[in-house]
Amino acid sequence: MDLRATSRTQLERAREHTLAALEPLDDADLARQVSPLMSPLCWDLAHVAHYEELWLLRSISDAAPTNPAFDDLYDAFRHPRRERASLDILSPEQARRFARDVRSRVLDTLATVRFDDGPLLRDAFVYGMVIQHEHQHRETMLATIELMDQPYPGDTRPSARRTCSETRAEVRMPGGTVTVGTDTERWAYDNERPAHQVELAPFYIDVTPVTNDAYATFVDAGGYDDPRLWTDAGWAWRTEARLDHPAGWHREGADTWSLSRFGHRLDLDPREPVQHVCWYEADAFARWAGKRLPTEAEWELAASDGADGPSHRYPWGDDDPTADHANLGGQRLGPSVVDAHPAGASPAGVLDLIGDVWEWTATPFDGYPGFRSFPYREYSEVFFGDEYRVLRGGSWATDPAACRATFRNWDYPIRRQIFSGFRCARDG
Repeated sequence: MDLRATSRTQLERAREHTLAALEPLDDADLARQVSPLMSPLCWDLAHVAHYEELWLLRSISDAAPTNPAFDDLYDAFRHPRRERASLDILSPEQARRFARDVRSRVLDTLATVRFDDGPLLRDAFVYGMVIQHEHQHRETMLATIELMDQPYPGDTRPSARRTCSETRAEVRMPGGTVTVGTDTERWAYDNERPAHQVELAPFYIDVTPVTNDAYATFVDAGGYDDPRLWTDAGWAWRTEARLDHPAGWHREGADTWSLSRFGHRLDLDPREPVQHVCWYEADAFARWAGKRLPTEAEWELAASDGADGPSHRYPWGDDDPTADHANLGGQRLGPSVVDAHPAGASPAGVLDLIGDVWEWTATPFDGYPGFRSFPYREYSEVFFGDEYRVLRGGSWATDPAACRATFRNWDYPIRRQIFSGFRCARDG
């Protein structure tokens, strides 16, 4: 593999996607804070550029900072999102100019960098880290844009594509000694490493994520009103927030729903996976259904090619994703119906493990046995603990460069603005 050419192509592709996501918005929208949960979009753009400067210029070539003040302004750990609109951040045009300048210098440096010069550069790891970081922020930007609740261009219509005439409800996984994580994926983050063995009992896992239709049945059956289905923390959150349906849903009649999606009102497609539900909601549904959420080790086994673990990048193998495999990369502004991608099935026949919606698991976010922080603690280690839950699989907005069978995402169990859904499991 030509690491120099691949890094350049992927850097340019990530930037193209970022700017395309922001292009339909005017500068006033880029500068305003839509929600205290999200940053102003111009902060995100400048943060992406600052991160690139930090790692692809200052860390590997001792370049001077563009502005030392940016180390404070664009440090996500010094300023929570609710504060960022009040900071003296770059305007949208200044952020675009800063991003262009950093990228120009990065490409100049890339022309001469040595990929055998230490662990950061080995296999172009640091370039992969920056590329994935930008794609991850683009997904965050899309979540911000959806919260604007104003018309945004793109295909938001319910997917008409359906290719499986009949789908099994669940499959049985035999369990045993299984391998989780990776030692071979060159751009894997530290939290995906090292590969290690886990003992799993046999279990059943749903073939598809939970659909809107199934979730609407839970809502109509009073699932939000029954404290027996909720953890104590989940019930306290649901009561305080006064919620009784997923984010973006609107009741249109006794048994009819619509939803808001990027400023458009759509009929609720019963075959799409439910989206914008938090961990507490997913856990309550699973209890109501007589099931549970899968652990992330169970999820990874279902997404692998056998008990020896995910020797391939995706459930279907190592081929790059196509529209037949998965709904990724923002090809449309929402999930597709759950049985639209049969080519993406795992060897066990589990569908939609990659793309469409991030899937909540039962597992708190923590390091694997033998975890070593690299190249900085703030990517993973500072988030370890019971406060966060792991999500797997990516969403329709996730780029393939930031999605694989071992990839781990995490968030607070109350988060609903992310493109999250779930599937269920049960003991077997």
